[in-house]
Amino acid sequence: MISAIVLTHNDEATIAKTLGSLPWCDEILIIDDGSTDNTLSKAEKFTTNIFNHPLSDDFSQQRNFGLSKAKHEWVLFVDSDEVVTDVLAKEIQEIVTPATLRNDRTVGYFIKRRDIMWGREFKHGEQGRMKLLRLAKKDAGKWIRPVHEAWSPYVKPACLQGRAAGDKNIIGELAEPLLHSPHPNVAQYLEEINRYSTLNARYLFEQKIRVQWWQIVGYPLAKFFVNYIIRLGFLDGTAGAVVAIMMSFHSFLTRAKLWVYWHNYG
Repeated sequence: MISAIVLTHNDEATIAKTLGSLPWCDEILIIDDGSTDNTLSKAEKFTTNIFNHPLSDDFSQQRNFGLSKAKHEWVLFVDSDEVVTDVLAKEIQEIVTPATLRNDRTVGYFIKRRDIMWGREFKHGEQGRMKLLRLAKKDAGKWIRPVHEAWSPYVKPACLQGRAAGDKNIIGELAEPLLHSPHPNVAQYLEEINRYSTLNARYLFEQKIRVQWWQIVGYPLAKFFVNYIIRLGFLDGTAGAVVAIMMSFHSFLTRAKLWVYWHNYG
């Protein structure tokens, strides 16, 4: 009943661990963005459902392409640097069964994500409260936004809080988390921030969203204060400070690049 979809691009260092956590799924699909390393040769040991599909700087269209290829009623999206633990797999299997779902209007589930970087688990800040809508019925929604993409169910927003809206379906939340191991080093982290901020700024520009000078300065400072102080990021030690600064830098770059877009093309 479950199709697992994994997006890949030159992920030879992590893909085997990711796919090795998914043998309980009825189907595993790889949507590959032209990998040039050993990603696909490693993936072939776990599945033959491998599709070469260009990302074209749009993660939502890549995930929606995966949806179009999935055969089963339920779809689980797992990133190539994530692992589904045995206890999470068991929780999903116990929920997604005909007996459990017979009288259940739930069409999707948020899954918490536990970040593990540089030899430690992040329990606070933005990483400590991350949860993503990654398990859902195939025909219950679609992915939106080219970057920082999100699953958009075909239900009213109130349902995203786990509350029924009339006769509409609802979104639940699982207890067990995904394990996420991103950014093996600061250089790779910065490279990703630079790329994602460019995509985000371009999207905001296309949406006709403008930015003021004080937002370029004030929003990153406010984000650092919220993540590091209010959300207790300082309890994650020096690593917590590094991540809080990186996330604020991402906010700065997005707004600075958006201002440049308007200056050059507005």
